[in-house]
Amino acid sequence: MEKKTILTGIRPTGGLHLGHYFGATSNWVKLQDEYNTFIEIADVQALTDNFDNPDKVRKNVRVLTIDLLSVGIDPDKATIFLQSTIPEIAELTVFYSNLVTVSRLERNPTVKTEIKQKKALFGEMGESITYGFLGYPVSQAADITAFKGDLVPVGEDQLPLIEQCREIVRKFNNIYGETLVEPVAKLSDNKRLKGLDGNEKMGKSLGNALFLGDSEEEVNKKIMAALTDTNKIRKDDPANPEVCMVYYYHKLVNKDNLETVCQECKAGKRGCVACKKELIKHMNEFLKPIREKRKYYEEHPELVDEILINGSKKAREIAKETMKDVKKAIKIDYFNEKEEI
Repeated sequence: MEKKTILTGIRPTGGLHLGHYFGATSNWVKLQDEYNTFIEIADVQALTDNFDNPDKVRKNVRVLTIDLLSVGIDPDKATIFLQSTIPEIAELTVFYSNLVTVSRLERNPTVKTEIKQKKALFGEMGESITYGFLGYPVSQAADITAFKGDLVPVGEDQLPLIEQCREIVRKFNNIYGETLVEPVAKLSDNKRLKGLDGNEKMGKSLGNALFLGDSEEEVNKKIMAALTDTNKIRKDDPANPEVCMVYYYHKLVNKDNLETVCQECKAGKRGCVACKKELIKHMNEFLKPIREKRKYYEEHPELVDEILINGSKKAREIAKETMKDVKKAIKIDYFNEKEEI
């Protein structure tokens, strides 16, 4: 039985952090054995709000690729490719843009939330939302359908984007005939990871993230500054581990000793400094094999480029076939393949 195709992507605006790992990429590693997996480095989409800083996007393409390889994405199982190398995605975006109204894009809950966040971060500058940013759900629909994606692994906050894609596919197929695959969201069991400061989201721009590329010294510094129970004043005061971010991360990397950590914290038998040092030890042990793989690929950049080139070539061949079907459906396939311009 032929494997179904999964399409997922990530923007190269920084390296992967623990939130990415526990929320998404650890799941992608499992999925690559079950599905025909495509992982897009969405550099074009990253430019929608980094158009004035292309160096940032360019630099992080390889950083992100190395991160993916270091956590266990296998290029023999999953196709890692660059969005910008697939011009068919841009073509599809143009065709799909005729099928979506501006008001529908403005009502998209995910877009509305991201616009609100930009206004909160940038004040009046956040009012200047570009056409490219508003329309990125259309581009995302092109990403998915270019590769005939059956399934798209997402968190609940991304469901509106998948529904937008499904609407586009249905409208296209209704007008032009059955041409495109209507994708289905594959909800992950993985939860969003909180930041070191207790924020509900760990984020690159929030300054509350532990990155997979962080050194032992950086991990040490960040964990020592992590939020603990603010009601615990003295070392021997009892505390509530459920409001402590140090305990929160113990649950991820120190499960064997978790009950002891919890009981000692509640009984006032565990100081915060000692608890943080124990977490640092286990966190660095968890990151060690990832760091070793990162080091290997950092020392062999030619392998990273080869993986991106081969993956992009493979992805483009599939996108070309999709584009042939689309152009035929909308009756702009004027010449046969021998006379192709």
